[in-house]
Amino acid sequence: MLHHATLEVMPAELGRAAEFWVMVGFTQVSPPADLAAEFTWFERGGTQIHLAHTESPTPGGGHIAIVVPDFERTLERLRDSGFEVVDKRERWDSQRAGVIAPGGHRVELMAKPPLPADAAG
Repeated sequence: MLHHATLEVMPAELGRAAEFWVMVGFTQVSPPADLAAEFTWFERGGTQIHLAHTESPTPGGGHIAIVVPDFERTLERLRDSGFEVVDKRERWDSQRAGVIAPGGHRVELMAKPPLPADAAG
């Protein structure tokens, strides 16, 4: 199980970043008090996204993929809020889309999780 991913975000983009992570099904939670000035945390089902506050973020070259609740409605809310959502080819019998989150991070959105690799007969 993936516990958390940390993404760098400029402090000026934290509000928009919080809006994004809530729209894709995460809830903002409090980090430990000694980290609160440097990080904003979100959680869903035991998996966390930690936003590191930095003036010079370095987005990774890859992406993270998350299964979102109510896929079509989530995409609609993101588009209505001004995020550019790009439909992607279906894979693993799941609808997929891509979006750039605040901070420049690529996020793949999935309608459902794939079967585990060891479950394929």
